[in-house]
Amino acid sequence: MNQFQPRNDSVSHPSEHACLGWWCSDSSLSTAPDKTLRESLRLVRLPLYLVSNGSSVVAKSGGSGLFGGVKPEDDSHPIIGYAPPCLPERLGDQGFCADLGLRFPYIGGSMAKGISSAAMAEELGREGMLGFFGAAGLPFATVEAAIGRLAGNKFPYGFNLIHSPQEPDMEDALSRLYMEKGVRLVEASAFLALTLPLVRYRVHGIHRSPDGAIVAPNRIIAKVSREELAARFFSPPPEKFLRELVASGEITPAQAEMAAQIPMAQDVTAEADSGGHTDNRPAIALFPTILSLASQLEASYGYKQKLRVGLAGGISTPAAAAAAFAMGAAYIMTGSVNQACIESGTCDEVRNMLAETRQADVTMAPAADMFEMGVTVQVLKRGTMFPMRAAKLYEIYRTYGSMEDIPPAEREKLEQTMFRAPLNDIWRDTRSYFLRRDPRQAERGDRDPKHRMALVFRWYLGQAAHWAKDGESSRKIDYQVWCGPAMGAFNEWASGSGLESPSRRKVVTVALNILHGAAVLTRANFLRCQGIRLAPEETRIEPLEIAQIKEYLR
Repeated sequence: MNQFQPRNDSVSHPSEHACLGWWCSDSSLSTAPDKTLRESLRLVRLPLYLVSNGSSVVAKSGGSGLFGGVKPEDDSHPIIGYAPPCLPERLGDQGFCADLGLRFPYIGGSMAKGISSAAMAEELGREGMLGFFGAAGLPFATVEAAIGRLAGNKFPYGFNLIHSPQEPDMEDALSRLYMEKGVRLVEASAFLALTLPLVRYRVHGIHRSPDGAIVAPNRIIAKVSREELAARFFSPPPEKFLRELVASGEITPAQAEMAAQIPMAQDVTAEADSGGHTDNRPAIALFPTILSLASQLEASYGYKQKLRVGLAGGISTPAAAAAAFAMGAAYIMTGSVNQACIESGTCDEVRNMLAETRQADVTMAPAADMFEMGVTVQVLKRGTMFPMRAAKLYEIYRTYGSMEDIPPAEREKLEQTMFRAPLNDIWRDTRSYFLRRDPRQAERGDRDPKHRMALVFRWYLGQAAHWAKDGESSRKIDYQVWCGPAMGAFNEWASGSGLESPSRRKVVTVALNILHGAAVLTRANFLRCQGIRLAPEETRIEPLEIAQIKEYLR
């Protein structure tokens, strides 16, 4: 037998533990060598018995256990600890996976400008996970091409619909594109309130099945960081929007009646401290609040379906995933860590920057899409001056009424450093852009000097994201890279492993490592709850090669 010697930081002596039951060997396995506790914990599809032989403890994955009762007459040994099988696919809500056709309760969240790419959605989908294409900020033709690419696959996928308060026509047009092309799942992000385009998408095609059940073909997974927003998504579509849709002939009165009986989103992702749009909320406080709200509103509205809550923000390691599932997350969503994977739609230079990131290397900076409102996004600060420069632009915007009011020395500095061109030239190009994309913005800029200045400053913020994504090396100092502290946590965990190099980071390898590791830690916590002391090396989770993980998951 492979014995574990009692030690202060490992499995304690058998005599210190109550007998939970009796373990009996399986004759077919009698010649198989025993495995270490560390290895046995990782065999997540098998039960784990800690068996006493009187003076030491042995980990067993085979044989059978009889819990409670009288000791059998055959050759059996006391069980002092037990961890049941813990399949990664069962860590979350089984109904969530069944409804969406997934194997694993794992989502790759959307990152704007195609950073969460079609390739990423494909790789996740093939392994039974869900990937969202990051449609925000992309031309319609690019989004349409991605829809065409993903529509030919049999696995689930989704597209992002981001709130666009400065460009409501764009939000409306994108939602209509999704309806026209048959996109059945969107991730609604950065919404400050529900909008008509979002409601129209949700209720489009709503009908009753032959048995009378309400069927809403279009699903929304909402990403929120405030409980009042979660409440809006867990509630039925606002009556005023349903009346508007009936009045415009886009739905019938009967459809409006059905829509009033379903939630805007059955699934809501509680977004904690994440990259991009975030309120920097701590997951351990945010998630239980929204989970409780889901339970209250499910009962209040008398829904036929269960309201579910997933967790995002800060999830990039097995420990974080295990904690999320322990709190009751229906699924987990990752973001920042996926940007560093080879399938992401960013450049190698950014991937290398992300691979060197630590948890303190992120900060908040003004958001391009909600600049005038003072909304911020979390970005990388190491290796770039973007956060400092973006903050300076917002300070100038708040201080002056127009570009002409900016002191000459200050304006010259802006033109030489950030814009590398006269501001009037930037306005000319920006105006031409909006005349094609949203003429009302250009017309307002002609009339309102303050708005004109905002559009010019938003040019820099928007271009900074493109420079980073496209790898414009001459603009590296201005790269805007959306990133949360999860990136630093992942790098610390992956240090010294095959995942340390960004060239070896694949989105599925990362995902399966996180899920398998979370299952291992969940089993370890079963043992801890029984008073079993585990040595650090027995529960240390190191990233594995994809073949190793799949062997554990067979």
